[in-house]
Amino acid sequence: MSTQACTETAAKEQRPGKFSFLRLIPKFDAIYRQRLDLRGLSDTALKDIGITRSQANAEASRPSWDAPSHWLR
Repeated sequence: MSTQACTETAAKEQRPGKFSFLRLIPKFDAIYRQRLDLRGLSDTALKDIGITRSQANAEASRPSWDAPSHWLR
Protein backbone atom coordinates (compact mmCIF):
# COMPACT_ATOMS: atom_id res chain seq x y z
CA MET A 1 0.00 0.00 0.00
CA SER A 2 1.38 3.41 -0.88
CA THR A 3 2.07 6.12 1.67
CA GLN A 4 -0.70 8.24 0.20
CA ALA A 5 -3.21 5.40 0.51
CA CYS A 6 -2.19 4.85 4.15
CA THR A 7 -2.58 8.57 4.87
CA GLU A 8 -6.01 8.66 3.23
CA THR A 9 -7.12 5.59 5.18
CA ALA A 10 -5.91 7.11 8.46
CA ALA A 11 -7.71 10.36 7.66
CA LYS A 12 -10.97 8.50 7.02
CA GLU A 13 -10.66 6.59 10.32
CA GLN A 14 -10.18 9.83 12.27
CA ARG A 15 -13.06 11.66 10.64
CA PRO A 16 -15.14 13.31 13.41
CA GLY A 17 -18.80 12.43 13.56
CA LYS A 18 -18.32 9.03 11.94
CA PHE A 19 -19.33 6.26 14.31
CA SER A 20 -19.06 2.56 13.76
CA PHE A 21 -20.37 0.11 16.31
CA LEU A 22 -18.33 -2.64 14.67
CA ARG A 23 -15.11 -0.88 15.71
CA LEU A 24 -16.21 -1.12 19.36
CA ILE A 25 -16.78 -4.88 19.42
CA PRO A 26 -13.11 -5.80 20.00
CA LYS A 27 -12.91 -3.18 22.76
CA PHE A 28 -16.04 -4.54 24.47
CA ASP A 29 -14.55 -8.03 24.25
CA ALA A 30 -11.29 -6.84 25.82
CA ILE A 31 -13.15 -5.12 28.65
CA TYR A 32 -15.21 -8.28 29.25
CA ARG A 33 -12.07 -10.43 29.44
CA GLN A 34 -10.27 -7.97 31.71
CA ARG A 35 -13.20 -7.95 34.10
CA LEU A 36 -13.27 -11.76 34.13
CA ASP A 37 -9.56 -11.76 34.93
CA LEU A 38 -10.14 -9.24 37.71
CA ARG A 39 -12.73 -11.53 39.28
CA GLY A 40 -10.21 -14.39 39.23
CA LEU A 41 -7.40 -12.55 41.02
CA SER A 42 -6.35 -13.75 44.46
CA ASP A 43 -6.88 -11.60 47.54
CA THR A 44 -3.13 -10.99 47.63
CA ALA A 45 -3.10 -9.74 44.04
CA LEU A 46 -6.09 -7.49 44.71
CA LYS A 47 -4.31 -6.07 47.75
CA ASP A 48 -1.27 -5.39 45.54
CA ILE A 49 -3.37 -3.26 43.18
CA GLY A 50 -5.21 -1.59 46.06
CA ILE A 51 -8.77 -2.84 45.74
CA THR A 52 -10.95 -5.09 47.86
CA ARG A 53 -12.69 -8.30 46.79
CA SER A 54 -16.07 -6.51 46.88
CA GLN A 55 -14.74 -3.70 44.64
CA ALA A 56 -13.32 -6.28 42.20
CA ASN A 57 -16.62 -8.16 42.11
CA ALA A 58 -18.58 -4.94 41.60
CA GLU A 59 -16.33 -3.94 38.67
CA ALA A 60 -16.44 -7.45 37.19
CA SER A 61 -20.24 -7.44 37.33
CA ARG A 62 -20.56 -4.36 35.15
CA PRO A 63 -21.51 -4.92 31.50
CA SER A 64 -18.82 -4.42 28.85
CA TRP A 65 -20.44 -1.33 27.39
CA ASP A 66 -20.42 0.33 30.82
CA ALA A 67 -16.89 1.69 30.56
CA PRO A 68 -15.37 5.17 30.73
CA SER A 69 -15.40 6.88 27.35
CA HIS A 70 -11.59 7.17 27.28
CA TRP A 71 -11.39 3.34 27.32
CA LEU A 72 -13.36 3.20 24.06
CA ARG A 73 -11.12 5.50 22.01
